[in-house]
Amino acid sequence: MARLIIMGPPGSGKGTQAEHIAKHFSVPAISTGDLFRAHVRDGTSLGAEAGRYMDRGEFVPDHVTTAMLSQRLEDDDAGAGFLLDGYPRTVAQVGSLDALLGTRHQVLEAVLALTVSDDELLERMLLRAKEQGRSDDTGPVIKRRLELYREQTRPVISAYEQRGILLTVEGSGQREMITAAAIAAVESVIRH
Repeated sequence: MARLIIMGPPGSGKGTQAEHIAKHFSVPAISTGDLFRAHVRDGTSLGAEAGRYMDRGEFVPDHVTTAMLSQRLEDDDAGAGFLLDGYPRTVAQVGSLDALLGTRHQVLEAVLALTVSDDELLERMLLRAKEQGRSDDTGPVIKRRLELYREQTRPVISAYEQRGILLTVEGSGQREMITAAAIAAVESVIRH
């Protein structure tokens, strides 16, 4: 059983790492972005509500995100655990996740935080913007996104650090090396 969270700034490779780490532990990688898109695509009432915010470029409210996550954790593949990507994003969501897991008599085992220098993140994201033709991803915009990430997630990271379940993994270097370091860190604290 592995109940995990992965966190990292934009451009840290979090989504890619989530896939590989989840596969290793035979649990689903559950991304809030994927949940939002699936609910919107399927025309659910939660998707309609989320879509109204997404269309305006605003954050989907916590109660909608938590309701989607609650439904997703009911799926059979999440019975043996999960790796959350993009949740919790706020301290309020930390409390919501605690409550959600509490009703299932489950506990979170580890939170992986990928660290990458701002210079490298900026370089990666500018390259990605160029490769994908994203003219809106300029240096100042990327720097602002990184500032917002840090402002929002610092309290979340602190909350998990105080619980003693935060694992920090260097997110620079070869993808395989980062994955191996992340898996080793998780395996050092969870029981199979």
